[in-house]
Amino acid sequence: MDKKVEVETLHLFPLLNKKLIELLKSLTDEEWNAQTVARLWKVKDVASHLLDTNLRTLSISRDGYIGEKAENISSYQELVSFLNNLNMTWTNATKRLSPDVLTFLLEITGPQFSAHLNSLDPFENAVFAVSWAGQQTSANWFNIAREYTEKFLHQQQIRDAVGKPGIMTRELYYPFLDVFMYALPYTFKNIAAETGTVVSLIITSEIGGQWNIVKDENKWTLNKKNDLKADATVKIDPDTAWKLFSKSLAPEQILPQVEITGNKKLGQHTLQMVSVMA
Repeated sequence: MDKKVEVETLHLFPLLNKKLIELLKSLTDEEWNAQTVARLWKVKDVASHLLDTNLRTLSISRDGYIGEKAENISSYQELVSFLNNLNMTWTNATKRLSPDVLTFLLEITGPQFSAHLNSLDPFENAVFAVSWAGQQTSANWFNIAREYTEKFLHQQQIRDAVGKPGIMTRELYYPFLDVFMYALPYTFKNIAAETGTVVSLIITSEIGGQWNIVKDENKWTLNKKNDLKADATVKIDPDTAWKLFSKSLAPEQILPQVEITGNKKLGQHTLQMVSVMA
């Protein structure tokens, strides 16, 4: 059987990067200092983090250079703490860079970042596993898709903070969601249910879609069909969804905006899904 890239994202990086540069060049000094839903970061910090992603990926994945190794990591939370510290030291150091310098560096490294991802064999093992999906080893195509979600998420955080729409479209948002949903079976890994139980998560509107998990004898599996009879169905609007699943909002905060039918306990557990390292 031929291998298949389950979620195609490579073609979207240039467009997303173009929109990012246009966005950053349009910001006022006040907007660069606006608070985002990422509580520790203002707009300038998020832009700085996007630059760090470009530079670290090129250094580690392209050049084989690891400046700071994740040593003596024995748990998921220790890995998250290590990454949070990396992010914090970078954003603190780049406070001395101007918005124009950050934008310039993002503009010249974005194409290099995309070119490197395009050079990778999609089915070889990636440098890093997608841990939030419960994987110990990931194929390049999935790690590339994870990188896409990072690029989309952080740009959307900036747009949300300054009130400038532009990427909440079917073309750009749906693939972001599609990748995020690979965390759903992992979210249910310890949830017991009868074989054949179906939980459906629907992100409403024309830019959303439907994703299901189905319980087989040993585990939950992702199923993207829209004709399954669900034991629990959850409906969430697109804006709430990206904030919830990136841990910018807590499940209890968004319950009034969520519609759950069928098994309430199973339905509510979907709100625990986190598709970022947090």
